[in-house]
Amino acid sequence: MKPVPLTVLAAENRAAEQGFEHSCERGVGEILAVLAATTPLGGRILELGTGFGVGLAWILTGLGSRTDVEVVSIERDAERVSFLTEVDLPVHVSIVEGDIGALLPALGRFDLIFADAEAGKWTGLELTFAALAPQGLLLVDDMDLSRYGSEKDRSTVEKVRKVLTTDSRLAAVELDVASGIILASRRGAVP
Repeated sequence: MKPVPLTVLAAENRAAEQGFEHSCERGVGEILAVLAATTPLGGRILELGTGFGVGLAWILTGLGSRTDVEVVSIERDAERVSFLTEVDLPVHVSIVEGDIGALLPALGRFDLIFADAEAGKWTGLELTFAALAPQGLLLVDDMDLSRYGSEKDRSTVEKVRKVLTTDSRLAAVELDVASGIILASRRGAVP
């Protein structure tokens, strides 16, 4: 078994110390790192985060020493963002605090989007699609219906799953990994 990167362990520890149990799971993170590594030269990555930097740590793990990729993490919770500002982040990484739905339309397009937060995944999915560059990759976690106890939550997840797997703008696959993943690519013109 491959060791977990120290930056990921530090982020997991920050979340655990605060009693936060909804961070990016390791199986999702490992896939996220691989996808980040495929980002084209001068590309852009967006994380719709939940606040303690676990997903962001996996993205940076995948990028390794690359600094040509702009990484933006939108975090909605100012208190959690304060934990991320204490981390020594590379200059090509920016943390934006605020409402994802309000911020997303002004940020441009991205080659990889990790939709981990409620906004941009459970709500505002169309905004996430609009931010995905042609041939860009979208990773959505928490798609395993068996993890949800309430009918309302299962219904929400089922609607998102249906949109992701049937939208003609995307080619998508469901993966039975960790919390359940849907990986999609935005169809685009081939040069």
